[in-house]
Amino acid sequence: MDDLKVGAEGIREAAPHIDRSGEIGARWRLSGLQTGIALLGAAAGLFLIWQMSSSLLLIFAGVLFAAFLDACARALQPIVPAGHSWRLALIVIILMALLAFGLVWGAGKLPEQTRLLYQVMNTQLDVLQQRLQSVGVDLFGPDGGRDFSQWLPDRAKLFGHAQTAVGTASGFLANALVILFLGVLFAFNPGMYRDGLVSLVKIPYRARVRQVMDEMGGVLRYWFVGQVFRILLMTLCVWVTLYLLGVPGAFLLGLQAGVSNFVPYLGPIVAAFPIALVAMPLGASKLIWAVGLYTIIQSIEGYIIGPLIQRHAVEVPPAWTLVAIVLFGSLFGVMGIALAMPLLAIGRIAVLRLYVEDCLGDKLVE
Repeated sequence: MDDLKVGAEGIREAAPHIDRSGEIGARWRLSGLQTGIALLGAAAGLFLIWQMSSSLLLIFAGVLFAAFLDACARALQPIVPAGHSWRLALIVIILMALLAFGLVWGAGKLPEQTRLLYQVMNTQLDVLQQRLQSVGVDLFGPDGGRDFSQWLPDRAKLFGHAQTAVGTASGFLANALVILFLGVLFAFNPGMYRDGLVSLVKIPYRARVRQVMDEMGGVLRYWFVGQVFRILLMTLCVWVTLYLLGVPGAFLLGLQAGVSNFVPYLGPIVAAFPIALVAMPLGASKLIWAVGLYTIIQSIEGYIIGPLIQRHAVEVPPAWTLVAIVLFGSLFGVMGIALAMPLLAIGRIAVLRLYVEDCLGDKLVE
């Protein structure tokens, strides 16, 4: 009997261990299932983001324009003591009036200047091609250098989605209208859209996420306003300089030089080629003066004026900027190139605040 009691007690003592081991195994299986579902969801999310990349970039461009409108409305506050919506409406009316004036003024002048510049650049490309071929250099190929994308290494990979991003002329106009309308709608009530995104986060983290998003909005405002000011300044300086030198189409050349500043480092280099081509028929002296003065203006703007204007925005190292331009250009085409800098700026804020500071516990001082 004693032996039977000992055996029964041993079974009862072993039974809980058997149950606990089964429970642990079930937990491991559940944990593995949850991990697999999470990875599958993440992969599906990345795939959807990739498929909707052009639309997401379009929405981000609208957010960027909204940041510009919001910054202008904030700047008017000391002058116009009215509500935010009234100041924003005034900004929209002013911008529409300027756009209408530009269209009316440019309708009679810009088409002729554009046609003239196109003819001059075509002629100079032919001349340059002939001179290079006379010394045994076939740099431009059979098209006479008109396809500058062939100079890029493996352009099918580097800017493979450029056609999708840019689209046709009608598609470009439709994208521009979408950006304008999204910007206006976002700017009139930015807090509502921000809080809508914040509500998707757990309650204990909402205050921190709201703070980081506000910081991102400040970075976008400073960056975009600074870029607009730099574009206007560069356009005016190059326009006046080329006009005094007697270069034809000075306004269009100045405009393309200013707009090229939207893409840092690479844009100003590309903008120098049309200036050089148009100045070539005027002689070597005018060519040297035009390119030399453009280089001086661009250097002063890029190394002195630009950093002073953007001193309130997040400073991103130049190497990371170039890496972002190449990567976003490879992934998303022209839209990726144009928006690489602001995307990198807010991405940097997100990584520093939410990962380095909150997850790693490293309190940064900037």
